Amino acid sequence: MKPSILNSLNTHILPRFEYFEPRSLGEALELLDKLGSEARILAGGTDLLVKMKTGALRPRYLINIKRIPGLRYIRVEEGYLRIGALTTWSDLEESPETALFPALLDAVKQMGGLQVRFMATIAGNLCNASPAADSAPPLLVYDAEVVLASVKGVRVVRLEEFFTGPGKTVMKENEMLIEVKVPLRKGSSAFIKLARTSMDLAIASAAVYAEFEGDVVRDVKIALGSVAPKPLRARRAETAVRGLRIGDPGIMNALEVVKEEVSPITDVRSTAWYRREVSKVLVHDALVKSFERAGGVRA
Repeated sequence: MKPSILNSLNTHILPRFEYFEPRSLGEALELLDKLGSEARILAGGTDLLVKMKTGALRPRYLINIKRIPGLRYIRVEEGYLRIGALTTWSDLEESPETALFPALLDAVKQMGGLQVRFMATIAGNLCNASPAADSAPPLLVYDAEVVLASVKGVRVVRLEEFFTGPGKTVMKENEMLIEVKVPLRKGSSAFIKLARTSMDLAIASAAVYAEFEGDVVRDVKIALGSVAPKPLRARRAETAVRGLRIGDPGIMNALEVVKEEVSPITDVRSTAWYRREVSKVLVHDALVKSFERAGGVRA
């Protein structure tokens, strides 16, 4: 496939690159396999193009997958919510299926402005691998998986194993994320994001999935964003609150362990100290919100 003539021009806005627009998944995967580490996938472009404009990223090749059919969908099949790679945040916000996953819907509604939600894809948000990715904490508490494709075949990776560090994932340079799979769950969930505005990256965020028996936490999964080099499952905190009653003053004491699990940094948005302190509060509030959504009433 020949690159587009558009890229023989220098716009003085983006660095020079060669542009490809495959019309099938197979064609896109062949390009990735051939071009290797110097190629980048263009889907929504909300993260990629910003990095290119600032010079943080200078790919030699761009592969635009927007015209590939069959990659934009939301459906429930075989016990999973399945989300195609080209599905936008706006698609998720409008889909009745997303309401089955309240924490994910919380994140969708707090993701940037309307224009961003119309363009940005959930796959791109995950592949960008920002510690502050809004989609990551809710998907982590749902035990989501990502489907990665290459010319050699398809593999499924647990989201918890997908991130390896800031901006880094287990994806090979010839692989593309083609689907997110979220198991259907019977419990309740919530996501809370602390940021200056919805347009900003999170100072810290927390998602909780919980199952209750009366006001007792029978099962719980906790994930946090913006407080570690990658989105984090807080397993020690999960163990600490399991079996406790909502409204029990001891819950906040139990959540002190969150401060030991996180490893935040100081940056322009916040200090490491503040992120550490606020993390347990966000987890507590998300747990209470999950309880209330389950129909619980605190004593």
